[in-house]
Amino acid sequence: MNVLVIGRGGREHALCWKLRQSPLVEALYCAPGNVGIAAVADIVDVMERDFAHIVAFAQEKHIDLVVVGPEDPLFAGLVDVLTQAGIRAFGPTKAAAALEGSKQFAKQLMGEHHIPTAAYAVFSTYSEALTYVRTQSFPLVIKADGLAAGKGVTIAQSLEEATHTLHALMVERLLGEAGDQVVVEQFLQGEEVSILCFVDGDTVYPMPAVQDHKTIYDDDQGPNTGGMGTYSPVPQLGAAAYEEAIKTIVQPVVRAMQVRGIPFRGVLFAGLMVTPAGQPMVIEFNCRFGDPETQVVLMRLQSDLFPLLWGTATGTLHEVAPPVWTEEAAVCVVLASRGYPATATKGDVITGLETVDEAVVFHAGTAYDAQGQVVTNGGRVLGVTAVAPTLEQARQKVYARIPHIAFTGKQFRQDIGRKARR
Repeated sequence: MNVLVIGRGGREHALCWKLRQSPLVEALYCAPGNVGIAAVADIVDVMERDFAHIVAFAQEKHIDLVVVGPEDPLFAGLVDVLTQAGIRAFGPTKAAAALEGSKQFAKQLMGEHHIPTAAYAVFSTYSEALTYVRTQSFPLVIKADGLAAGKGVTIAQSLEEATHTLHALMVERLLGEAGDQVVVEQFLQGEEVSILCFVDGDTVYPMPAVQDHKTIYDDDQGPNTGGMGTYSPVPQLGAAAYEEAIKTIVQPVVRAMQVRGIPFRGVLFAGLMVTPAGQPMVIEFNCRFGDPETQVVLMRLQSDLFPLLWGTATGTLHEVAPPVWTEEAAVCVVLASRGYPATATKGDVITGLETVDEAVVFHAGTAYDAQGQVVTNGGRVLGVTAVAPTLEQARQKVYARIPHIAFTGKQFRQDIGRKARR
């Protein structure tokens, strides 16, 4: 089979790394890719939103399956365009991607089908939103309705912070049209976890639970990022809560999308809060593999990834053997560039990559400079990932290797996976 992966980040590097291990995959391409991906796949100089050239390349190279990584081309309808051209694609249609692309759509769907989530209100004007928050107790969660690359959520601790956030989104247009509407919702207390699932419109194959670390600094301090590190499994999430999440959240959402006439095919990413009483509740849905959740999940996947992707894309997942997961734990720590998340520094030379052993370094924001040196090319630069018999051993393995990698302004969290000790 010939496979084309769309994207350039750590998620796409992990997908290509795992697909390269499949005996079923003959030719493997990635557009536009990055330095790390070039070691396992042929790089294609085509951007994620250049749909015409993606279709042309897929036809020229007789691509059997296109795997769409990022949310932006999914929400823009790449799967629809590929399908219309007769090219098989992994990922939801534009209509189904609204589960992530519109917080309002997701909230309405959950309300109609009694799926547990926080109480909320939706606003399209700054004045209406401000009037509402003035009547609420804090903290409150304020979300840009549209896509915001993981940076559209603020937990406002005070009226002053809520006012500032609403003004930035709706008046200053800090996130552009993503802030045309905002969702203001109840703040949920508990343990935050993510469960990703292969879904072919009907059949659901869940993946192991993952915990992400969104803020830039240790102890969950500072502004939100696209994710500074992950670990799996999540010991705090008991088997009962995991099963309840599949039964009361994932499966009902899949059925609800069928009822709407827009069956979901791809990876359904359920971002959950498990309350102190043990009830899982939805924070948000994503419509694709997470980043950096994918890095740890695929490190734990013992099965061949390609049949799972193919079965999902073709609606035949029930004919594919359920995935097999290693009992070992995995930890991923993201190394970010200077100024991130406010800015993304580019061009800083990266050294020491060749010295890292017993871990996989997934490239997220890298490029070659004019001298052929590997340099930073984005906010999140690398994801150092390792597996070991226990989470603590995996943590130690990753953190022992990070000092070998150097670039100006390198920043990373020191506490990835520490919550699992509690």
